[in-house]
Amino acid sequence: MTGIVILALAALAAAGFGLYRHHVDGRFVPHADATPTAWDQVAAATPSARAGERATLVQFSSAFCAPCRTTRVVLADVAAQEYGVRHVEIDAEQHLGLVRALDVRRTPTTLVLDAAGHEVLRAAGAPQKHQVLAAIAHSAGAPR
Repeated sequence: MTGIVILALAALAAAGFGLYRHHVDGRFVPHADATPTAWDQVAAATPSARAGERATLVQFSSAFCAPCRTTRVVLADVAAQEYGVRHVEIDAEQHLGLVRALDVRRTPTTLVLDAAGHEVLRAAGAPQKHQVLAAIAHSAGAPR
């Protein structure tokens, strides 16, 4: 009796697999040429944001995060002093899809994007000014 049950389950699985293959074989499905850059994802979530010519500092913050305020001041200061660098602050609570897509695990998190919008470096926690400047220098010289 057990053999008959096993044989019936195997036949059912084979029939299901055959139907699946009949359904999907030869069908055209949309395919993206390349995965979206970090900037593409940020721009889609925050259409008013603008990228920097040299680098973009993307900061993920939350309302009750004290280190986020410090990070905001440091990144805004660096962006104001450095040519072609922009600072974009994103409220993590309001953009959970973007947080998940970019794998942000805590606030503040700062992404350093190069001119093409690719993530070059990432910092979790409040970075110091000299660290941000070094990250920008690294992103400007990063090969793509």
